[in-house]
Amino acid sequence: MAGHSKWANIKHRKGRQDAVRGKIFTKYGKALAVASKEGGSDPETNAKLRDVIAKAKAENMPNDNIERAIKKGAGELEGSNYEEIVYEGYGPGGIAIIVEALTDNKNRTAGDVRHIFDKNGGNLGTSGCVSFLFERKGQLMIEKNQSIIEDELMMLALEAGAEDFITEEEGYEIVTDPNDFSIVRETLEKENLSFISAEIAMIPTTQTSLSEGDIKKMQKMLDMFEDHDDVQEIYHNWEMPEDME
Repeated sequence: MAGHSKWANIKHRKGRQDAVRGKIFTKYGKALAVASKEGGSDPETNAKLRDVIAKAKAENMPNDNIERAIKKGAGELEGSNYEEIVYEGYGPGGIAIIVEALTDNKNRTAGDVRHIFDKNGGNLGTSGCVSFLFERKGQLMIEKNQSIIEDELMMLALEAGAEDFITEEEGYEIVTDPNDFSIVRETLEKENLSFISAEIAMIPTTQTSLSEGDIKKMQKMLDMFEDHDDVQEIYHNWEMPEDME
């Protein structure tokens, strides 16, 4: 996976999130409720909840909102029952796309997701049609303008259990097994490091570039998915141009 496209992807996503901050809090509220319902409301014993809390805080979600969402999931407050669903399909130019959603109405969400694919030159596929092109990994992205020295950061990450440490022009990418993600993230947090992105993600094993016309369609598709309240994450193997904002 070419380095520049990872950072372009993050900048594009962060820009979208800044524009729709309220929607981001709604999405994390759902994720917190589901994690709390599945594994309990104590982040000390629920690694998934602990990771979602960290992501929510990184997006400046207020603590009151976080606590309220956790209580809804635990049944202490009234809330909706959400179900996790993963959709797979193809975007413009055959780009492989995985959409992770949390919904209280499967029929509504499936119809909306299919519409977004169809409207932008893609098509919704069957389960497993593109997931073989991705690996599930922990991924932490750290910008270079921080106080720690590169060699020290690399040793710290690898000793904590990271699988790989990649230096790029914009910063550092740390890759972990999903089971080791929490301990690596927490180890780095103790050094007062901040992350531009820290998540368990579906990382593509190969990438595909697009023509200028298909780029516009792909951008529109990603924006529509980002704007949808039920969609939590979108993964793709598009090699975004270096100058993508």
